[in-house]
Amino acid sequence: MKRIDIVYDKLKEMDTGDRVSASILAEVLGLSRANVSSDLNRLCQEGMVIKDDRTRPVLFSPAEKNSPNKEGTILDRFSQKNSSLYSAIEQAKAAVLYPPNGMHMLILGETGVGKSMFAELIHRYAVEMNKMNENSPFIVFNCADYANNPQLLISQLFGHRKGAYTGADYDKAGLIEKADGGILFLDEVHRLPPEGQEMFFTFMDRSTFRRLGETELERKAKVLIISATTENPESTLLKTFTRRIPMVLRISNLQERSFDERFHLIGIFFREEASRLGKPIEVSVNSMRALLNYECKNNVGQLKTDIQLACAKAYADYVSNNKENIRIRSMDLPSYIRDGLYKMEIEDRQLWNKLIGINTKYCIFDKSEENMLLELDNDEKSIYEIIDMDIHELRARGFSSSAIEGELEKSIEEYYTKYIYRINRNSDISNLKNIVGKDIIKVVEEVLDYSEKSLNRPLSKKVLYGMTVHIAHALDRIKRNKKIVNPQLNKIRVAYKKEFNTAVDCLKIMERIFEITLPIDEAGFLAMFFVYDDTHTTKDINDVQVIVIAHGNNTATSMVEAANNLLGENHAIGINAPLDENPKSVLARLIAYLRESDITSDVLLLVDMGSLTTFGEEVEKELGIQTKTISLVSTLHVIEATRKAMLGYSLEEIYTDLLHIDNFFGDPAGKAKMDERFDTKLVIITLCTTGEGSATAIKELLERQLEFDKNLLDIIPINLVGRENINLRLKNIDRFNRIIFIVTPFTIETTAPLFGIEEVFSQEATLEMQKIIDIETTYFKIADTLKNLLIHISAEKSIKDIKKFTKAIENKLNIKIDTKALIGITLHIACMLDRLKGGGEIQPFKERDQYISQHPQLYKVVKNASADIMNKYDIVISDDEICNIMLFFNPSNFID
Repeated sequence: MKRIDIVYDKLKEMDTGDRVSASILAEVLGLSRANVSSDLNRLCQEGMVIKDDRTRPVLFSPAEKNSPNKEGTILDRFSQKNSSLYSAIEQAKAAVLYPPNGMHMLILGETGVGKSMFAELIHRYAVEMNKMNENSPFIVFNCADYANNPQLLISQLFGHRKGAYTGADYDKAGLIEKADGGILFLDEVHRLPPEGQEMFFTFMDRSTFRRLGETELERKAKVLIISATTENPESTLLKTFTRRIPMVLRISNLQERSFDERFHLIGIFFREEASRLGKPIEVSVNSMRALLNYECKNNVGQLKTDIQLACAKAYADYVSNNKENIRIRSMDLPSYIRDGLYKMEIEDRQLWNKLIGINTKYCIFDKSEENMLLELDNDEKSIYEIIDMDIHELRARGFSSSAIEGELEKSIEEYYTKYIYRINRNSDISNLKNIVGKDIIKVVEEVLDYSEKSLNRPLSKKVLYGMTVHIAHALDRIKRNKKIVNPQLNKIRVAYKKEFNTAVDCLKIMERIFEITLPIDEAGFLAMFFVYDDTHTTKDINDVQVIVIAHGNNTATSMVEAANNLLGENHAIGINAPLDENPKSVLARLIAYLRESDITSDVLLLVDMGSLTTFGEEVEKELGIQTKTISLVSTLHVIEATRKAMLGYSLEEIYTDLLHIDNFFGDPAGKAKMDERFDTKLVIITLCTTGEGSATAIKELLERQLEFDKNLLDIIPINLVGRENINLRLKNIDRFNRIIFIVTPFTIETTAPLFGIEEVFSQEATLEMQKIIDIETTYFKIADTLKNLLIHISAEKSIKDIKKFTKAIENKLNIKIDTKALIGITLHIACMLDRLKGGGEIQPFKERDQYISQHPQLYKVVKNASADIMNKYDIVISDDEICNIMLFFNPSNFID
C-alpha cells in the first residue's frame, strides 16, 4: 500500500467529528510531518480530504460520502484531458474552496470556447466538494438578451416591486433570489449597463440587494457570481465592478488547444450523439483527421454543431437506406471540413500514430465506452484478445476444461514464438516511440535491466521490442477496466519458477512507476518472454528487402525518403526510372544493386506501372531470389511495407496485407490526397557538377572536419545537372528535412547558407559551419526536451519563435551567442512563455530599475525584440522578465 493511502486510511479511522492536524497524524503513523502534510494537501486537491486553513495549525478531515473518489473531482478529470486549461481549472478550484463562501469569478474567452460549459463544471465541482448541496441552482442569464432595455434587464436580475415601472403589475423575484445557495452565471456581462453593474457592488460586498422599486426592504442571498465576456474587461466594465471579482480565468480558443485536447473533445461530442441515437457511430480516420485540423472559426461551439450535423446526416442515411451501421465518411462532410485533411502539422503526426495507428479503418464511438474503439484492417491481436476469443469459441463448441487448457497452451506458445521470431534483427527500439511513447520504453528498459541481473543472463533486443508492445496492450486493457486473466498461470509458476519470480518483481517496478495495480496473472505473461528468449534465440529470420521502383527522376527516392524518415531507419531502397531511360537499363541497375549489396533475402518490389511489374520474374530467374510485386505504389504502401519488414513479417504476410491497403483509410479519394510530410532531420548538401563522386568526396571531407550526431544530421551529396533540376531536388529534400547549409561552387536560389568548395578544402569555413551545426543541433535537442516540460504552448513552434527572437538580438548587438548560453536562453524563454500563457506568476527582478538604467541599449533591444512574441502569444512580458532575459546576453557569453 502506498504512503498516501496509509495516511488517508488513518485519517478516516481517526475521524470522530473532530479535525486532525498533520503533526498529530504524523506522530500516530511514525512518519515525517513534511511527508504527511504533502500527502494531505494532495488528497485535498483530489477532493478526498477537506482542509480548514482558517486555524493554526491547519486541520484536516475526510470528505463526506458524496465527495469525489480516488479518480479525482470532475475538474481533475477534465484537466487531465484539457492540459491548456490547467491554470484556469486550478484557479476555479481555488475560487470555489475559498472560505467562507468562495470567490466571484470572471471568465474571459472568444465566442464558442465553452465558457458556459466551464461554468457548469464549476457548479458540479462545488457540489462534489460540499460547498453547495446537490439541489443548489445553476442559473444562466445572457445579459445581451435585454441590453436594449436596461430597466427590464435589471428587473430580470434583481426582481421588481409592483408599480416599479410601466407594466410591472405584480411583485416578481429576480434571478439572484432564484440562485440563492447556488451559482448565477452572467454571460456577455459586458452588455450589463453601468447602473446594473453598480447594483451588483452592494450585493457582491454584502450579499444584500433590493428589488427594483424597493427603498426600505433589504434582502439577502448567498450566490456565487460567475461572469463571462468575449471583450476586454478593462475597456467594457467599470473598474469598481472588476475590482470585486478577484479571480479572472481565461479559456483558450480551439486553435490554442493541443492536438490531443481537440481529439478528446471530438470523442466527447461523438459519444454524446451515440447516447442520443442509442447506437454506436463509426467515423472514418479521414473524417477524424479533417475534424481535428479544419478551420473552426467559432471554436468549440461550432465543432460540436458540425459533429451533430454530420451525425444527423449519417443517421438519416442509416434509416432511409436500411444500413447496418451509422457511418461517417470524409466525403459526407462539407468541403470546409474536408479541407482539414491536408493541414495536419508535423508535430501532430507522432501523436496521431500513437492514438490511431496507420492500419485503423474506422473509429467507433459508443455511449458505454469512454475510450473509442478501433476497427483495424489486419488480424494483429494482443495475447489477452487471443485468450478471450479462444475460451469463448472453445466453450461454445463444447470443449472440456482440460481440452480448453491444452488448446490455450498451444495458442500462447504460438503467440510468443511469433512475437520473438518476427522481430527483425536490425529493429531499433527508438522506432517504437511513435507507437507506444517514451514512458513505456523507459519502464521496459528498467524492467529488463533488473531481469538480466536477476536471471544472470542477457536478454535479446527482441524481448525489449516484444515486451514494449505487450505492456502497452496491458496498460490499455487496464485503462478500459478489462480483466487480465492467464489460464496457464499456475503451470508457468511451477515450470519456470525463476522466470516467474523475476516477473513478479517486474510487476512491482511497473506498479511503482505507473501508479497502478497489476494482477499476478500478468507476471505469467512477462515470464514467458524470458522463457522463449532463452529457448528460441538461435532461430534465423528471413528478412524482407523493400525496393521501390517508379517512373520519374526522383519519384521512388522521394517516397522511400519519406518512409525511412517516418520510421527512423534507412530500410527501404528507392530506384528512380527516368522516362527517357530504357526499362532494360533500369532492370540491369536493379540486378547490379542486388549483386553488389549481396542481398539474398526475399525482396518485395513496389512499382508504379508498365514493364516494371515484370521485374520480379526477371530477378528470380537471374538471382534465384524469391520476390513479390505490388503495382500502383503509393507512399502509404511504402510506409506499411517497410514497417512490417522491420517488424520481421514474412514476404507473404507483407504482400497479402498490402493488397488490402486501399481500405485502410475508409475512402480512396481521401487517401489520394493525404498530407505526406513527416518528421524533419537536419541535412547538409554537398553539390558538384563533376558527378556525385566529387560531392561524395566533399561529404567525406566534411565528416572528418566537423563534429555532429549522425542520428540527427545527414550529409547528402548531389550532382548538379541543371538549375531547374537542382531547385526541384532541393525542394523535395527540404520537404522532409531541414537543410542547414550547402557546399557548392555556384550561387543557387536558396535561403540556406552557402559555402564554397575552396573554403572547405582550406578549412576557412570549418569554424562557421561547426557553429551552425552546434546551434541547429542544440535547437533540435531542446525541442525534444521541451515536449515533456511545456503545457500551454507547442515546443516546436515556440523553438522557431525563440530562434527568431535570439537572432534579432544578436544582429542588433552584433554578437554571437555561445551554444551553452543558447541552451539556457531557449529553455528560460520557452518556460517563461508557457508560464505566462498559463496565467502564472511573475517573479520580481531585484533592483530592476537600476539594472535597466545601467544597460539602456540592451534593454531597448530586448524590449523591441519581445514585441513580436507578446503579440503572437497574446501575453505581456513585464520589465522584470525583460531583465531576466537581459542577463543571458552578458558579454561573458559572447563569441568573437
